[in-house]
Amino acid sequence: MKACHGAAASRTLLLLGAGLIGACSRVQSTLDPAADQSRAIDVMWQVMLWTCALIYVGVLAGLAIALLRRDAATGHGAERRISALLVLWTGFIAVVLVGLTAASFSVDRHLLARDPDALRVRVTAKQWWWQVEYLDREPSKQFITANELHLPVDRMTRVELSAGDVIHSLWIPNLNGKTDLIPGHDNHLAITPRRVGRYRGQCAEFCGLQHAHMALDVRVDSARDFAAWRAHQLAPATLPAQPEAQRGAALFQSSACVMCHAIGGTDAGGRTGPDLTHFASRRTIAAGTRPFTRGDLAAWLSDPQRLKPGNTMPAVDLEPDELNALVAYLMTLQ
Repeated sequence: MKACHGAAASRTLLLLGAGLIGACSRVQSTLDPAADQSRAIDVMWQVMLWTCALIYVGVLAGLAIALLRRDAATGHGAERRISALLVLWTGFIAVVLVGLTAASFSVDRHLLARDPDALRVRVTAKQWWWQVEYLDREPSKQFITANELHLPVDRMTRVELSAGDVIHSLWIPNLNGKTDLIPGHDNHLAITPRRVGRYRGQCAEFCGLQHAHMALDVRVDSARDFAAWRAHQLAPATLPAQPEAQRGAALFQSSACVMCHAIGGTDAGGRTGPDLTHFASRRTIAAGTRPFTRGDLAAWLSDPQRLKPGNTMPAVDLEPDELNALVAYLMTLQ
């Protein structure tokens, strides 16, 4: 029992440490805006911070004056001056509050702006991973990926948000604020990135046991790199050339894997779990739980509940050679 409590405490400390590192790093920080929307939020925050700081200093100054002059003689003239100052101060506070409200309303309007040329992406939150669909008027140009979001720089992306089970919240601090994903209710998020780079999104609404292990890898690409990535995603999975990977492909097709996962260009068409067409091109597995390495992938397939307790992926009984073959096949899905 003590060992269990110790392990739980260690995991808690690791998650807190990861949160602090993420908050201070450039890949997950509200203090490093990289999109029009996050910059608008940052400006609003700066205005409110320095305005409230000025008022706070004024209140402290008034309190200091009152304490220093507490023994001073008072009369009708002093009382009139104090009353006038209080009226002026009240009026000043009212003007400040109206100004901050108007500025906040203006920022909200900016965050909800639309662009007819915007890229359309639908993000569906599930326990505990993200399904990402790139939409287009032509069905042949649509595709699905998971746990990663690629955006073109200097172009607005309209992210349509939905939830498949419970309430989630998408937060990409460098690009925009938090927006809830509620079952039965569609929300949307506008992102106009201005800087190429990698950023980290996170579910910001407690959604169950693995809430902390629900990350979204976000990549802002140049227009050329985004077009190349999109063309690659539209292509079907390549057929494996190595014998071991071929055995793994046959094993995948004949096991329960095809009931949950889809792989373009094959008979696998499941929609319960993430699309695996270009699975090996991702940086992590299990929505950021582990880095994408051969060893971590083998550990995940052999016992998914050990790495991410409570997830809905069932354990498949595999012999060592079957596990190696399946890993070899999945590693080819670039």
